[in-house]
Amino acid sequence: MLSQLSTASKVVGVKQSAKAIKSGRAARVYIALDAEQRVLRPICELCRQMQVSVEEVATMAELGDACMIDVGAAVVTVLAE
Repeated sequence: MLSQLSTASKVVGVKQSAKAIKSGRAARVYIALDAEQRVLRPICELCRQMQVSVEEVATMAELGDACMIDVGAAVVTVLAE
């Protein structure tokens, strides 16, 4: 699943992900389990409300690597085509 993140249309980060989810553009959301719960909780709640599936990834570093960025990522949203 993570392999698709290198080529998929996506947004990285909490704010951009929240915008994509609210606007109905999110196909799937990936969250890093080692990110702070205060950051993840609102995104998970928004996903539940908007019926967007959430995939868990072990670490922020792993999620950042999958997106081919040099830093870790708490949240990554794959956009609907």
